[in-house]
Amino acid sequence: MNPPDAVALLGPTASGKSVLSMQLAQRFDLELISVDSALVYRGMDIGTAKPSPTEQARVAHHLIDLIDPTQAYSAARFAADARGLIDEIRARGRLPLLVGGTMLYIKALRSGLDELPQADAQVRARIDAQAALQGWPAMHAELARIDPVTAARLAPGDSQRIQRALEVHALTGRTLSSLHSGGERASLLATEPLPIGRVDGAHQTASRPPPTIALIALEPSDRSVLHQRIAQRFQSMLDAGLLDEVRALRARGDLHTELPSMRCVGYRQAWAYLDELELERSAGAGSVQSRRQHFIDAGVAATRQLAKRQLTWLRGMPDRQVVDCLAPDATEQVSAIIASLGAPLRRP
Repeated sequence: MNPPDAVALLGPTASGKSVLSMQLAQRFDLELISVDSALVYRGMDIGTAKPSPTEQARVAHHLIDLIDPTQAYSAARFAADARGLIDEIRARGRLPLLVGGTMLYIKALRSGLDELPQADAQVRARIDAQAALQGWPAMHAELARIDPVTAARLAPGDSQRIQRALEVHALTGRTLSSLHSGGERASLLATEPLPIGRVDGAHQTASRPPPTIALIALEPSDRSVLHQRIAQRFQSMLDAGLLDEVRALRARGDLHTELPSMRCVGYRQAWAYLDELELERSAGAGSVQSRRQHFIDAGVAATRQLAKRQLTWLRGMPDRQVVDCLAPDATEQVSAIIASLGAPLRRP
């Protein structure tokens, strides 16, 4: 059997992917390709758990700090960028190790995405006007009538994805879920950042087959322990200055909560919390403390929901090799799998 073009180390948030990948870099001659829709943004470091400058200096990292938070990055662009990087890294005699948890990106790289209609400004304006009158929960109810599969996976206040699903239906007469092939797994596209416009750039052609990627999934044997890790991780981000980071982003004046960057888990909750503080500067200390705890609870809950969606995606990848991320020898297990694939050892 020929070795794969690349190895992907996937898993839910807080499963230890980043730490494990740095440990693997001590043994294998590899370069890391981020599979994370939040790490592409410059100036968003704490809330994304971005590798430190020291870590990036020790091991080559790719697809980090690519764009400004005002810009958008799609799954189609990831597929094209990652494919080019895989070729370049292999040409250097190294192992391309894809690391992250944005599962839609892996799907785009391995098998392409279904074609969606271009965004239509007039249709979006009409939907926005209706939402201004009725509210996004009412628009979610309308989506539930039209496309219950997609609506079931969206929160009533998730304006970006509700708008896109209603727009697709208005433009094509078909539901978003029906346009995604592959049943349950593909319908989960509605829970990942939605690319705007066509995504057919990720389609593979006969002359350019998709890269072969060995999948290793870090999955917890005890979901409650993962939840504890998520809570600890969020608190660590707060201790490291997450709120100050979001304050600095707000102070720029060109960002808002409808941008994909500011809808990232943690950032959206922090932005809402800071909005509340501005509206109630005169509130007593007890009220402020209560609001802070509510913000923390909301951030942790949103992260847990993200982890749940990531695990659902992973269950739809039957060719993955599962390693318990809570196992004390998880690093050794993953190392053994990668070694069995003929990965080059780190040069002295």
